[in-house]
Amino acid sequence: MRNKLFFKVFIAYLAIVIATIAVMGFLSLNQMKRRLMAQIEMNLDAAARMINVIGTKTDIMAKAKDLAAVAKARVTFIDADGTVILDTEADPATMDNHLNRPEIQEVRVKGRGSATRYSRTLDMKILYIAYPLKIADSRVGYIRLGRPLEEIIASARQYTVIVLESLGLLIFVSFILAFLFTLRLTTPIQEMEQYTDRLRRGEQPPGSLLIHSGDEVGRLAQNINFIVAELQDSMERAREEKGKLEAIFASMNAGVMVLDDEERIESVNSAFRELFQVGDVDVVGKTCLEVLRNLDLMQAMKQYNQERKQVSREISLEFDEYPMFNATISPIKGLSDKPKTMLVVHDITRLKQLERVRADFVANVTHEIKTPLAAILGFIETLKSGALEEKDSARKFLDTIDRQARRLDRLVDDLLTISDIELGRTAFHFEALPPESLVDNVFPLIAERLKQKGIDFEKSIPGDIPMIWADRDRAIQIVLNIFDNAVKFTPSSGKILIKATATESGIVCLSIADTGIGIPKGELPRLGERFYRVDKTRSRDMGGTGLGLSIVKHLMRAHGGSINITSKLGKGTTVTLCFPAA
Repeated sequence: MRNKLFFKVFIAYLAIVIATIAVMGFLSLNQMKRRLMAQIEMNLDAAARMINVIGTKTDIMAKAKDLAAVAKARVTFIDADGTVILDTEADPATMDNHLNRPEIQEVRVKGRGSATRYSRTLDMKILYIAYPLKIADSRVGYIRLGRPLEEIIASARQYTVIVLESLGLLIFVSFILAFLFTLRLTTPIQEMEQYTDRLRRGEQPPGSLLIHSGDEVGRLAQNINFIVAELQDSMERAREEKGKLEAIFASMNAGVMVLDDEERIESVNSAFRELFQVGDVDVVGKTCLEVLRNLDLMQAMKQYNQERKQVSREISLEFDEYPMFNATISPIKGLSDKPKTMLVVHDITRLKQLERVRADFVANVTHEIKTPLAAILGFIETLKSGALEEKDSARKFLDTIDRQARRLDRLVDDLLTISDIELGRTAFHFEALPPESLVDNVFPLIAERLKQKGIDFEKSIPGDIPMIWADRDRAIQIVLNIFDNAVKFTPSSGKILIKATATESGIVCLSIADTGIGIPKGELPRLGERFYRVDKTRSRDMGGTGLGLSIVKHLMRAHGGSINITSKLGKGTTVTLCFPAA
């Protein structure tokens, strides 16, 4: 296929050369024939004029043989009525009347006649020249000279052979020249074709076209090099921009799906796959309904198709504890003539949880403040109404007011503590602390309560356990808070076990396990939320503010540690506090 141009140019060039040589040979052969014919006619004309000046008719006829030999022609004498009187090549008696011969008719009209025709008498093609035969200026008949054209035919044959031999030699030379010329002409074109074909297939061509020519081919190669350089720069810029867009598209936290004009999936990013749990399934070419099967999303798509403008809607999926998403469907403009659609999905599960926590916080803090305030205001009103005079009742009322005021004070202190930790206003003084010292500092504070409830306490802390890196006061506060909850929710004759373990990664964990009432599994994720209580009535009766675990959670985060709670309802709870090793 690549040599098609070569053969086209080569054959066309060769055909032109051969046709030119053939035409030139044909024209030169005709020219030679005309020159020979003209020479013969001139010789015959001279012989005819010589015959007319010989003398009498008798002398002319007597010398006919000699005249024929000199003129190298057949001499025929024809009477005025067309009868052949003498012929040097045939018997006149056997010959027809020649008055109607073309050359005789022509000489009668023009004074000279000529004709070329086939002679049946001599069985050959002959050129005839006829003149009037005059004796004493009076026409007595006609003299005709005929010369065979074998000389011309033989010369033509010889010339044709020469022409054919020359033609063969010229064709051979032309073949070589045509090959070299075509090769020189088509090689740069083939190089350009191969170069551009590699570009078309997306291959990177090595370097540029090196065609040293000052003609149009050279300038065409220079233009191709310039265009390719510009194209490569444009492609490189396009690849960079595409890479940036793909990187942005892939690294977006929001899930993105692009639909074509037939509402089939054209592309999705990894965040979308993770949010909707489609994994590595090939979703390209499928519809949203086939992949997602979500009623809320289908209704949003239906609304978008009807209005053809941006649609936003919150949707939920029935897996992974019902996450919530905000889906925005909008058209993509300016990319192509065919309309495309983009679906952007943001995970708002955490936002919804925070909204719920905020609502619960407002409700709880209102309730926690309103309850003691109501009690304080109520007893103050009672005292002001006359109960102040009754000393026993007044003292009881004042004790109640005191307890509720202290409860409010603890609530405010706990809220300030959490706020200071979150805002980074709490000062920490980190040092290396032995885990056992934390337990020893906390135990005296709860020993009396353990004794009152008859709770058995057991400690299992190895002597080679690494020290922890913590703030002493805050670490004691953390452990005390967990111990307090363990004692609070463990019934009489229960047991509390504390043990310490260390990991190879430099983490020291304190586990405080009790045999208390336990916590339902569904409530565990919400532990640590402000004011959250599993048993609200019982916890409030025990004097808690509902902020203890929230404070522990914030303090452990400030220490670079973590808290983990496991529990079985009716069997007990285990709280694991993991501190970084010193």
